[in-house]
Amino acid sequence: MLNIFARASVSRVTDPIGAALVRLGLTPNAMTLFGTAATIAGALWLFPTGHLLAGTFVVWGFAMFDLLDGSMARALGGGTKFGAVLDASCDRLADGALFSAIVWYLLVETDHPVLAVAALINLVLAQVVSYIKARAEASGFTSADGGLVERAERLIITLVGTGLTGLGVPYALDVALWLCAAGSVVTVVQRVLAVRREALGTAA
Repeated sequence: MLNIFARASVSRVTDPIGAALVRLGLTPNAMTLFGTAATIAGALWLFPTGHLLAGTFVVWGFAMFDLLDGSMARALGGGTKFGAVLDASCDRLADGALFSAIVWYLLVETDHPVLAVAALINLVLAQVVSYIKARAEASGFTSADGGLVERAERLIITLVGTGLTGLGVPYALDVALWLCAAGSVVTVVQRVLAVRREALGTAA
């Protein structure tokens, strides 16, 4: 949902940066791989060891590279089909690393198995939300986009929770993870219903 409203504003900032990186000889795919590798490394190193505030800034910083690869692709005249597949695949890896690291922190560092369940729910739903869109598009549907909680919202909600927890705010991560899980459930339902409506309309 945030992507729809923020894309134009963000692009005005990132497009000049993306064009400059292209002039330096960098490629969108290289930026995607670098940002993903750094995000995964930061999440798996910092969150399981209890460095929540540092992990929040590191993961958020490198997650922003996901904006730059799109800007670089536009500077080159548009992305490629391979680039789109690579970007989506790397997003799933980064999301998996983030929530897996949080699960490890909750189970090992804080012995909080109930909240770890919330993190696991988010781990699964993050993949399902994206899979619905990919499977729908492979079947020729175009309506399985958007929804209440997409990747940008998941990152914002989760990282606000980890950051505030790192600052000592009680229950911040609890609220963030359960809120994100509830929003992701809504998004799954929204996307499935959107595809169903499109399928019924096509059949009619």
